[in-house]
Amino acid sequence: MTDLGKSLRMQRLSPVGDGRYLFVPLDHSVSDGPVVPQARWNGLLGALVDGGADAIVVHKGRARTIAPGVLRHCALVVHLSAGTVYAADADAKVLVGEVEEAVRLGADAVSVHVNLGSDTEHRQLTDLGTVAAACDTWNMPLLAMIYPRGPRIADPHDPALLTHAVNIAADLGADLVKTSVALPVDRMAEVVDSSPLPVLAAGGPPDGSDLIGHATSLMLAGCRGLAVGRRIFTSPSPASLVLRLAAIVHAADAGTAPHPPTIATGAA
Repeated sequence: MTDLGKSLRMQRLSPVGDGRYLFVPLDHSVSDGPVVPQARWNGLLGALVDGGADAIVVHKGRARTIAPGVLRHCALVVHLSAGTVYAADADAKVLVGEVEEAVRLGADAVSVHVNLGSDTEHRQLTDLGTVAAACDTWNMPLLAMIYPRGPRIADPHDPALLTHAVNIAADLGADLVKTSVALPVDRMAEVVDSSPLPVLAAGGPPDGSDLIGHATSLMLAGCRGLAVGRRIFTSPSPASLVLRLAAIVHAADAGTAPHPPTIATGAA
């Protein structure tokens, strides 16, 4: 039986109602430093909402600074993993929050980061499983951000590795999975076809080229959405860029590959 609480939250993650997602991660403030100066923070949030972002991803403390009316039609995802570029192992991630905290903050979902091939992969997988169990208790959707990334990974854009990554997310209890982009981009269809979860492609093109064309190719390959952070919040006009990306994600003909159903949510 579909749980009503999770179903309602999943619907808020895709307010257009098409089961597609445009997420803007802003959790870089822990790993790399502030995404924008504090004086521009509220303006950035307003631009994302006005442009049509479906959700933002932030850490719990940052979520507490957001006024209740700011997000309006934009969902809140609280990120539970952290690590910084200054660590001895920059691929290590640890849990710094709990699902219960996200519930109290009014979050629509939580996210956990896993780097496959890292020295602490075993700990990160354990954390993902632990959070998935808590999400079941609280009827909270879980986004797994899972990437082939570490000293044992020769090619982080290998479609076979990405296929493995998205299926780990499914096996350990996630509802959505965000991962790196296969190269060439059209091979992302193989990743999507293998996944029982909606796949969100992370970031922009690795070579820094045309984001709009890149996004179009990913949706045509069957991705159910995009998770773009840095290319948006460093843009001179975040609102207009989000507007263009939202049009691509939610286009009536977006994607030609079969769309896998969202697990245990009732979402389209």
